[in-house]
Amino acid sequence: MTILIKGDEIDDLVAKYCAITGVKNKSEAVRQALAAQISALSAKESLADRIAAIQSRAAASGIAADGRDDKAFMDAMWGED
Repeated sequence: MTILIKGDEIDDLVAKYCAITGVKNKSEAVRQALAAQISALSAKESLADRIAAIQSRAAASGIAADGRDDKAFMDAMWGED
């Protein structure tokens, strides 16, 4: 499949990538950059997983939700009681 990408800014970015990495072929530079970005995004931990890890560490250190609603307390702290 052929892809045509036009634009001076894109050409400048590819040229900078080639200069930094030493890649001589622009198609190979684009392939490498896209593969690296896809790999980085695929390896990124989801928000749900990050929150679960924080909750797990908090529970392990004795911090746990007690089921209370702190809205009234927070409102009073902000002077909105």
